[in-house]
Amino acid sequence: MPPPPLKELIEEMESSIEDVPWVFICPISLEPMREPVTLCTGQTYDRSNILKWLSLGHNTCPTTMQHLWDHSLTPNTTLHAFIFTWFSQKHFSIKKCLQDVQERAFSLLESLNKVKGQARVKSLKELRQLLDSHPSIRNTVVEHNGVSLVSSLLGPFTSHAVGSEAIGILVKLDLSSEAKKNLMNPAKVSLLVDIMNEGTIQTKMNCAKLIETLLLEGHVSPSLSLLVGLLRLVRDKKHPSGVVLNGLKLINMCSSSSQESVITSIVSIGAVPQLVDLLPTLNDECLEIALCILEVLSKTQEGRMALKDYCPNVVVNVVTLLMRVSERCKQFALSILWGIYKLAPEQCASEAMEAGLAGKLLLVIQSGCNPILKDMSVEFLKLCSLNYSASIFISKCMLTTTIQ
Repeated sequence: MPPPPLKELIEEMESSIEDVPWVFICPISLEPMREPVTLCTGQTYDRSNILKWLSLGHNTCPTTMQHLWDHSLTPNTTLHAFIFTWFSQKHFSIKKCLQDVQERAFSLLESLNKVKGQARVKSLKELRQLLDSHPSIRNTVVEHNGVSLVSSLLGPFTSHAVGSEAIGILVKLDLSSEAKKNLMNPAKVSLLVDIMNEGTIQTKMNCAKLIETLLLEGHVSPSLSLLVGLLRLVRDKKHPSGVVLNGLKLINMCSSSSQESVITSIVSIGAVPQLVDLLPTLNDECLEIALCILEVLSKTQEGRMALKDYCPNVVVNVVTLLMRVSERCKQFALSILWGIYKLAPEQCASEAMEAGLAGKLLLVIQSGCNPILKDMSVEFLKLCSLNYSASIFISKCMLTTTIQ
């Protein structure tokens, strides 16, 4: 099949070619010339660019700034032929390379059911690397039943080496609704959780991404083992950055569901004390998500009981960070404290006073925060003062200077 016209060649390939010879580049647009023409000064430009230059009223050569004594444009057929030949050869080379890559990918897919052990791991790894280096073949792999074939390798007896590579492939492909339903098989989800807990940082990220895809589609009802795995991901001290953030996002997705059983499960696996202890160590992005999760839990009876049982730590950690977070986080924090106060008003008020909450609430009230947050602060300040006389309240909270 003959190559397409030069204009189509350049448009199709310009994103994948970086080493275009400088003589093929138009001095005006700094892009490959599609229709090179030469001025009377001997300088060559792409026709559309030089016509635009002249239409703006210029009467000089853009490169040499010489006066144009002749406005005629002479097609540079020799240069056009060179450009066309160069791009045609590149086009053929890229097409041939893509064809070779596709054939290799198909060969690897066919081999997966025939080979086992390390040979299977090697085939999966090579296929994953091909998908990384040649994203253009991803749709072709999907169309040739690649998703179904790779998914079939995941099961209760799959080694972590095979599972890690298979998951690394699946997250690069567009999964159909049917493929996602297939992946929600309990044995596959269990394997996914196990690999997520024990794999490399990249494997953990891949597992988290695949779980997120399934949760977004509603194809996974968070099981207890999945929630335990996600909480373990949040506590991962070896990879504290992206892994922790992904874990928190996934737990937040689970807690935001309307299933009361999921909230109960999150509380039952000890999420409340573990998240509370993590608060001082988290960056702002992770902190907001962690507070959001705790706020959701504080609206349930089980969540409030867990917060009450861990009251001293909750109050201290939440109060400590109250002035260094966003308004959204402040609302979460006060809502969490409110949840404890409903169950144990005296204990919560006492712990909050000792932690210096009153002074910080006054700062919140004095700041230009939104009315909802200000009203919450005022109401909570009133509640904290109920068990104290005015003088003791002022003295205990060290508010004398502020009030004066």
